[in-house]
Amino acid sequence: MTLDIMTVLPFLLMIFVVAILLGTEVISKVPSILHTPLMSGSNAISGITVVAALVAAGEGHNWVSTMLGTAAVAFAMINVVGGYLVTNRMLEMFKKHEEPKK
Repeated sequence: MTLDIMTVLPFLLMIFVVAILLGTEVISKVPSILHTPLMSGSNAISGITVVAALVAAGEGHNWVSTMLGTAAVAFAMINVVGGYLVTNRMLEMFKKHEEPKK
């Protein structure tokens, strides 16, 4: 049995909308003190995405899958590096700064 895109598309769109609503609801309830640890955890999950994108790019079934895999690697790496930079910046705000000596 094969499914065409018109049969599956409404179901996929429903899952996408529910994920957006659920994610927004969960994130809005997180206290600000927990944002840094959650950001670090999400960066680790994004690292797993990089590995999956590398596998997708390396399969090499055809040039389209290779190009999409390469784009996935690039976007996942931007996400990981940006996330760690934001986390580092947030952690810098918690450090005590010494007063300059006179």
